[in-house]
Amino acid sequence: MRTGEKTTILILDDEPIVCKRLKPYLEKYGYEVETFTDSSNALERVKEKDFDIVITDLKMEGIDGMTFLTKVKEKSPSTQVIVITGFATMETAKQSYQKGVFDFIAKPFKLSEIHEVVKKAEKKLKQE
Repeated sequence: MRTGEKTTILILDDEPIVCKRLKPYLEKYGYEVETFTDSSNALERVKEKDFDIVITDLKMEGIDGMTFLTKVKEKSPSTQVIVITGFATMETAKQSYQKGVFDFIAKPFKLSEIHEVVKKAEKKLKQE
């Protein structure tokens, strides 16, 4: 993470409302945010650019969240991945952590919860 630059966040969720709520909320705190509702488009973007933080849903059409986060970590191991899902089970949580996920948030979530986790992920980035 380069100093003086905005923390970059990519949000991938097939529910447009999630992207619509999170983008302005996080931008208000000075983050640079890009949102995607389609996992293949998000994957293309990740190939072009390394994001500091990626927030992804697990259950989606096309490429699922597990596959997506695996690809993100392969390309950019320092990217902090936060998983949001309405289908949280111990199994998916465990699987996510094994793949290097920073944190796991169950839907429905409060915007402040996401912001707290983003701040923690940012702190971790600055330590690396």
